[in-house]
Amino acid sequence: MSTADWLPDGFSVQQIDTNHTRLSVAVGGSGPVLVLVLLHGWPQTSRAWARVMPDLAQHHTVVAPDLRGTGDSDRPEGGYAKTNQVDDIRGILTALNLTRPVAVAGHDIGSMIAFAWAAAHPEDISHLILIDALLPGLGLEEAMNVAEGGMWHFGFFMTPHIPEMLFDGHELEFFTATFTAMSNPGTFSDHDLATYARAYTGRERLRGGFEHYRTLLDDGRENRALLAQRKLPMPVLAIGSTRSGTATAHALAPQADNVRGAVAPTGHFVAEEDPDWFTESVTAFLA
Repeated sequence: MSTADWLPDGFSVQQIDTNHTRLSVAVGGSGPVLVLVLLHGWPQTSRAWARVMPDLAQHHTVVAPDLRGTGDSDRPEGGYAKTNQVDDIRGILTALNLTRPVAVAGHDIGSMIAFAWAAAHPEDISHLILIDALLPGLGLEEAMNVAEGGMWHFGFFMTPHIPEMLFDGHELEFFTATFTAMSNPGTFSDHDLATYARAYTGRERLRGGFEHYRTLLDDGRENRALLAQRKLPMPVLAIGSTRSGTATAHALAPQADNVRGAVAPTGHFVAEEDPDWFTESVTAFLA
């Protein structure tokens, strides 16, 4: 299924060469308030933002790429370090002739890239929004080591080759179980689940997704080194779910000058489970 099949009215998709790879990027809106970059998580694509893009585009130019390794973007062998993916996104803005600073919202893996961007290039970011994610260097490693298994999937997904082998042929089965367990009932239709499963079907597409996890320990070391130089100067909105609460906001508090925590009335997939709550919260924060 091509990206255009889900695209909201007023948006178009461009293929952009950036940082030695090619990314598929949805762009729409021409609102007067900031450019807003939306970075999706795993196992999703830019389609994750479809339910909020039209409302956000009333106030912002919205830029939503498929991250490298996912969706309609290329799947290079390397380059998945979060600071390198920051250069992917900066290249997109340059190609689109969009000026910085911009606002950025990231979910899951996308929040890790957004955070690395804010830490490495704070001058680029006016507002930082992090949605239901642990952050490398700020608690992710400890969560992986919690007794009774902790966040077991991080270590599993980091393992070379094995996850692709085991998931191959079982993508829809696994994604259906995962999305259902981590979201409010009725959020995802069978069509939604099938579409996401297709985006990750086959060992090469699976590998592109798991590569985001295989850099996490190095990402943590990079984040700690960047934060040792300076705190985050921009306002930060850390959105948790009913499961995670304000954990990310608490982890960020010593590392940023202005952190606001919020808890969405949802599971993990905030923008899809309650689009109205998400757009209202983001719009108020950016205003």
